[in-house]
Amino acid sequence: MRVADPWTFDGFSAIDIASLVGLPRVELIEETTSTLDVAHRLAAEGSGAGTLVVSDRQTAGRGRGANVWISPAGTGIWMALIARPASSSEVDVLSLRVGLKAARALDRFAAEPVRVKWPNDLYVEGRKLGGTLIEARWRDGRIEWVAIGVGINVSICPGLPAAAALDPGTSRIEVLTDLVPAISAAAACSGPLSPLELAEWDTRDMARGRSCSEPARGVVRGITAHGELLIALADSVARFRSGSLVLDQIT
Repeated sequence: MRVADPWTFDGFSAIDIASLVGLPRVELIEETTSTLDVAHRLAAEGSGAGTLVVSDRQTAGRGRGANVWISPAGTGIWMALIARPASSSEVDVLSLRVGLKAARALDRFAAEPVRVKWPNDLYVEGRKLGGTLIEARWRDGRIEWVAIGVGINVSICPGLPAAAALDPGTSRIEVLTDLVPAISAAAACSGPLSPLELAEWDTRDMARGRSCSEPARGVVRGITAHGELLIALADSVARFRSGSLVLDQIT
């Protein structure tokens, strides 16, 4: 891990950013394996909820499963936020709730309303803009903390021609200023998704009504309040809590 000198992110210090986003602590890092790694270390050392880690570059950014998230310097928001929920039930739909609130916060920087894809992806114009990754740590059967990882492509990365980005000229600081409070608000929520959240998901869902091959062959019918993916099969509607959603190509 290499810490930035002189401790700024696009000219803003950790204190500046903490003030802008309304958090008690911000750690700025020039380069690290993954902001999630740093968040877990800080949480294990006692850092409280609302500690934010932001890095200019990740050398081993993580996606779901074994996927790698490419995170070049100067091109995106690579961050992780520590939360300390009272119970595991508060994180059942956290990835979906974070994605939904992040999409809303990013709308003003994008060419069209940001779309969501179960369970953790953000899309613009049919291309992947970013994603979320929730990692929990447990002790004696109780959840101790959660690290909320978020990666957003602010500008086009030469190595990822198929990826989406925000509008040209978008400031990373402006994105952080809108995005972080939205994610903090998601982390503060509890319980299942509300009817209003489900309705907004439906308006942003890029998968609803499309055929898929994973986690089952069928047609996507949305999600439940508990975060389950609904897929219409030949004779029933199945619910899935885990796995990846693979959509058939539109021809």
